[in-house]
Amino acid sequence: MQHTLLFFQPGHFHAALLLKSANERIAPDVHVYATPGDERDAFVALIDAFNTRDESPTNWCVHIHDAPSEEEALDVLIEQRRGQAVALAGRNNNKLNAIARLHAQGFWVLADKPWVTDERAVADLDEACSGSPLAMDIMPDRHEFLARVRKQIVSTKELFGEFVIDDPHGPAIELSSTHHLYKIVNGAPLRRPYWYYDVTIQGDGIVDGHSHLTDQAQWLIGAAHIYDFESDVHIDNARRWATPVPLALFHDSTGLAHWPDSLHPQVHDDVLHYACNAEIHYELCGINVRQTADWGQREPVGGGDLHGAVVRGSRAVLSVEHGEHTAYVPQVYLRPRDGVDLRADLDAALDEWQSMFPGLGAEEVATGFRLVTPHALHSTHESHFAKALSEFLDHMDSGRWPVDLQARIHSRHRLLIAALAHANHALSCAPGS
Repeated sequence: MQHTLLFFQPGHFHAALLLKSANERIAPDVHVYATPGDERDAFVALIDAFNTRDESPTNWCVHIHDAPSEEEALDVLIEQRRGQAVALAGRNNNKLNAIARLHAQGFWVLADKPWVTDERAVADLDEACSGSPLAMDIMPDRHEFLARVRKQIVSTKELFGEFVIDDPHGPAIELSSTHHLYKIVNGAPLRRPYWYYDVTIQGDGIVDGHSHLTDQAQWLIGAAHIYDFESDVHIDNARRWATPVPLALFHDSTGLAHWPDSLHPQVHDDVLHYACNAEIHYELCGINVRQTADWGQREPVGGGDLHGAVVRGSRAVLSVEHGEHTAYVPQVYLRPRDGVDLRADLDAALDEWQSMFPGLGAEEVATGFRLVTPHALHSTHESHFAKALSEFLDHMDSGRWPVDLQARIHSRHRLLIAALAHANHALSCAPGS
């Protein structure tokens, strides 16, 4: 069965990445409901680039449905109802309201993060997660190879044991990510809209990257658990800080030579202070978690998005190191606890995992073991969006409302709303100031 995919106000490149690969379950004709402008044109241009590339070109036919306002574009989409699946990735300040309205009208919704930008979003969140059809957020990191290996290790009690919540070295789960404001996407510099730097539209550091990190924590603690915000979540602390954005960087990433009026309150001495970084401490099902998401100015040569982790178990500590010191190649280490011999259990696990991770191995190092990961197992962040779309289509084709997924989504965004209330609103240029 083929589904007709509708796009509402595509203003972020993640919308186009859903169509980077051909998908036999998506009809070639896709429909875009949006106001005219650079954001819509950038979406169409990226789809055209996929269609005309030399290797594995796609064959999408984009139909544009203009509207003078965002609200009228949504009205036309609902009235025409050319398909049952709607994808959203763009401005975030009204996104959750649109998701809730589409859900109430019977559409299946696949929407990029963040869903919430302020604390008033609870009513729309409750509607979006109130039942069938599915409203699902795009969580591509679950399809990343090292994230899957990390989950497999933590789920193997013979290797990891149980979460240690009283380790003096830190919380049971530490997750971190670093992205960059100026980066390369699909082989070309990414052009961001000006509003990306407006936290009232884009959302701040609390709600943006932490959407992914919170999903990862939920996945590690219990993939099938029916999460409930009221009983499972306790926020200890949350704080945010700013990345300085000189005008030259703003120009390179947006194409604009001057600060828009709406950004002037964030600009001091011709430097915009963008509150895109945050750290959250919380307990999830009694497991203590610390998450840090921050943004660098420019993507380093040879590098890209960076992801780190430390997960402390009673038999071993799992760590992921990723940065300049690893030549931007992520490295996974498993350090046995004192008195624990992991060699036999690790060998047995690696043998069992070959069907999932062919060629995965381990070598002994001074601190324990380093996983040896064949290059063929790795995939790009951009390719994971097609997998997220396929996961969404699986749910559509089954016609099943995954209660555990809806509960996970609802509690995740309620957690972020609660973290907003705990955040220190004073902006600074560096952690700890």
